[in-house]
Amino acid sequence: MKITHFDTFLANAGLRNYLFIRLRTDTGLSGVGEASLEWQEKTVQTLCHEWVEGRVLGRDPFDVEAIVGGMVRDQYQGGATIMTAISGVEIALWDLIGKACNQPVYKLLGGRCHERIPAYANGWYGGLTTPEEYADRAKEVVTRGYGALKFDPFGTVWKDPTAEEIGFAVGVTAAIREAVGPNVGLMIECHGRFSAGSAVRMIRRLERFDPTWCEEPVAPENLELLATVKQEVNSPLAAGERLYAMADFYRLTTMRAVDVVQMDVAHCGGILASKKIAAMAALQDMRAAPHCSVGPVALAACLHFDLSTPNFMIQEAFGEFDVPWRDSFVGGWNPIKNGEFMVSDRPGLGLEIDEKAILAHPYVANAFPSLWDKKWTLEFTQTRRDRT
Repeated sequence: MKITHFDTFLANAGLRNYLFIRLRTDTGLSGVGEASLEWQEKTVQTLCHEWVEGRVLGRDPFDVEAIVGGMVRDQYQGGATIMTAISGVEIALWDLIGKACNQPVYKLLGGRCHERIPAYANGWYGGLTTPEEYADRAKEVVTRGYGALKFDPFGTVWKDPTAEEIGFAVGVTAAIREAVGPNVGLMIECHGRFSAGSAVRMIRRLERFDPTWCEEPVAPENLELLATVKQEVNSPLAAGERLYAMADFYRLTTMRAVDVVQMDVAHCGGILASKKIAAMAALQDMRAAPHCSVGPVALAACLHFDLSTPNFMIQEAFGEFDVPWRDSFVGGWNPIKNGEFMVSDRPGLGLEIDEKAILAHPYVANAFPSLWDKKWTLEFTQTRRDRT
């Protein structure tokens, strides 16, 4: 079996644009991947056809190590854009392999390690302005079956928050904890906003609310600062979504700078790279909780990773708070029910892209605002229960 065609498709989903990849073969099989990257979707698409395509056409999709390893080596510079292009192709290769073997991808990655895939809700808190509103929305989310919620209560904070910003974040977290009770997990998202000193002070203020983790408290490229923060706080830390090279994940895990590693399957090199990162984390008694803020194909890749990875912890879930047409891009596939994900035993990833649905929602330039622009706090939630 040889890859004969390389197609890309851009579609808008509200605050994000999704870039889907489809590889077709001389046997008639096709495999789908996703290479979505905020603000850079067209750049990734150009790179896919300018550089990646020529290194994939004519290859046997089973040769994942050689194809992906060669591209990671040859691209030379590294970074989010090229690694997202490579990751999207890698995901499509696994979809092809699963279809050729007539097996779901997870069975080719080691098989089932978990009976269930718990989800935590994200994307639910856009447009909220008071602790009371956060509390009310959190209760609503929990009624959907979620046992954990992630939220960023820091607005547009950068480096060192004011007393007012600290008070608001504490008030929001207290209101959510009181609203959902002691057994619902709270993941407090920091988006790399803080200086190391402010991160320590902020996390210490929030520790009494028993967060499941505090996420990316400092700039993601500075693992030394992250390790310093971890030594000074009691709450678990999570990070890794903005790391792209295996060497950086090696540093993260050997430094044990976090408790939970959040590789993004669509950015870190793909499914097999994520398995390798999880293995490094397991040796340090760290758990894996893949980041996934983009589209349904990337999510499908995460779910097959989750099911087959012993130290998997919990999976991020945006789908119920995304645009209502999100699932139409993949024929209506919707894997979440009552706060848990399900994986079918259909071959490959278990979905196919719908070109007509994609054409109905064309690309929108700069769809996602900066996380230091108040617009993001207002528009983050794309679908609300009271709107449906």
